[in-house]
Amino acid sequence: MSRSPRSRRVEILSEERYVQAESPRWDARDGTLAWIDMSTGRFHRGSIADGRVVAGSSVVVGAQIGAPAPLADAGAGWAVAVDRGLVHVGDDGSVVPLIADLAAPGDYMNDGGCDPAGRFWVGSQSMPRDPHCALWSIDAEGVATERLGGVTVSNGLVFDDSGSTLYYIDTLPHRSIEAFDVAPDGRLSGRRTVCRVDGGNPDGMTIDEEGMLWVAVWDAAEVRRYSPAGRLVETIELPAKRPTAVALVDRLLVITTASVGLEHPSTADGALLGVEIDAPGAPALPWRGRRPRP
Repeated sequence: MSRSPRSRRVEILSEERYVQAESPRWDARDGTLAWIDMSTGRFHRGSIADGRVVAGSSVVVGAQIGAPAPLADAGAGWAVAVDRGLVHVGDDGSVVPLIADLAAPGDYMNDGGCDPAGRFWVGSQSMPRDPHCALWSIDAEGVATERLGGVTVSNGLVFDDSGSTLYYIDTLPHRSIEAFDVAPDGRLSGRRTVCRVDGGNPDGMTIDEEGMLWVAVWDAAEVRRYSPAGRLVETIELPAKRPTAVALVDRLLVITTASVGLEHPSTADGALLGVEIDAPGAPALPWRGRRPRP
C-alpha cells in the first residue's frame, strides 16, 4: 500500500464538530464551501480563509438530508436531496419541494453529484440494508430517470472530464469502485469493477485534474487515491476514524468526518479536515435546472 509523503500534513479546518458531516462542495459561483450534517438534517455553507473553514449559514432541510448540488446561476440556490426526494434551498434559507416520493417508502436519498451535461445524479439507501434502492439522474426540466437498480447504499459518484465515464460506489455489499460508460442521453452501460476497497467502507469520492479518484474510507481513518485502472497510488492517514466524503478546493483536499457511533471521539472526529495535495480539482458541477418561481 502506498503511503502519503511525509510532507502531507492533515489539519483540522473547522471549529465546529458535526455528528455526520458529508458531501462537501466547492461552489464556483462565489468560491464558498457547502456541506451537510446528515444526522441533524442541516445544510451548511461557509468560506475558507487563512486555512480555516469559517461557518456561515445553516438551514434545517429535512430529517434525512443527502447530497447538495449548486444551480448554475449566481444567487440561484441549491438543489438538495432529502428524505425521499429533492428540494430547492434558496440563498435566503427558504426550502421549496421540487420532487417528492422518488425513493421508495422507508428508503431515503443519499450521495450524488452533477455531470457535465447538467444532470443531477443522486441515489438512495435502504434501512435495513437490502439491494432494492436506485440511482437516478434528474434533467434540467426536473424529470427523474432511474439509471441503476439493485442498489443498497448509493454513495460516491464522479464523472471524468468528458462525462463519458461514471465512477460509482455502492458501498454494500461489494465495497468497490465501479465504472460505467455514459451515453449522451445518460444511459449507462459497460459496468465494470475498478477495484475493491479493503479495510473499511468506501464512502464519498472526488476526482482531480489528473483523473485520479480520491475516496474517503469510513472506519479506516484514511483517504485513498486510486488510478482509473484501480491502482492504489497514495494513502493519507487521518486523525478521524470515520471520514465520509471529500472535495478538492484547488489543491486543498477537504475531508468531512463523522463522530456518530464512536464511544470516545477524538478532537478530529466530526471536524472538517484539510490536506494540501499536488493535483488540483475543479468546483462542483452545477445542476441546470431552474429555481422555483416565488
